[in-house]
Amino acid sequence: MRDYKLVVLGAGGVGKSCLTVQFVQGVYLDTYDPTIEDSYRKTIEIDGKVFDLEILDTAGVAQFTAMRELYIKSGMGFLLVYSVTDKQSLDELMELREQVLRIKDASRVPMVLVGNKADLTDDRVISVEEGIAVSTKWGRVPFYETSALLRSNVDEVFVDLVRQIIRNEMENVSKQESRKASISRLPSQQQQQQQQQQQLNARNNDPNDKKAMKRDRDVSTMGNQQNTGTTNKTQTTNGTNTKSTNKKPIKSNSTTATQQRTTIPKPKAKKKKKKNACVIL
Repeated sequence: MRDYKLVVLGAGGVGKSCLTVQFVQGVYLDTYDPTIEDSYRKTIEIDGKVFDLEILDTAGVAQFTAMRELYIKSGMGFLLVYSVTDKQSLDELMELREQVLRIKDASRVPMVLVGNKADLTDDRVISVEEGIAVSTKWGRVPFYETSALLRSNVDEVFVDLVRQIIRNEMENVSKQESRKASISRLPSQQQQQQQQQQQLNARNNDPNDKKAMKRDRDVSTMGNQQNTGTTNKTQTTNGTNTKSTNKKPIKSNSTTATQQRTTIPKPKAKKKKKKNACVIL
């Protein structure tokens, strides 16, 4: 069984308490007693499901408007009630609706527009067409004219409001499922990046994890410095070995000098003796 909290809002004297008591207890209040805050509970079956309704009847007088914000924050659906015999009561609903949307931070909230005291035909100053025009201006919010005295449309307004809450919950569930489905269709790399970002955000928000991250960075920095020192030593050792290895033995020039000194001179060529020429006379 689901628990729903409904809030009845409107100006003073529009018949909010009469409407609520008629729905919960089936009794008509013929005396007017300004309400500060009254809470009622009623179990009702709607569309084959049982719901436990908590109905909060709020004050309509100006001095209790500060308490109204607390009721709106906790409310799931809202009955905005005016009297067809009071033009000012409909004007006040305009501000009340804006307040509800602002506090709930939403463009649309489960809501029903109710024109009460429809049985007072002689005192009517707001026509049905005006109520329909306001409903259209609010995005076709469900609109009913009720009579707490005759119990006309009393149950209908509360049932309609509960059905709106159910639809709103189903839409939210559908949006969450579609969001999860779209995330599951993302490539695995993007999922990993999102998970890493979520983990990083969680660690940034946790002061203990911030200290752990700082220690990890310090240890990582020390390790890098040690690795750098070891590498430099290795490079220095390798450089020394390279120098010693690259040294080539200097060949002595003494052998070449000896070879040059011990070279045997070539024998001089013998001069041929010139023969004396004979002259025959």
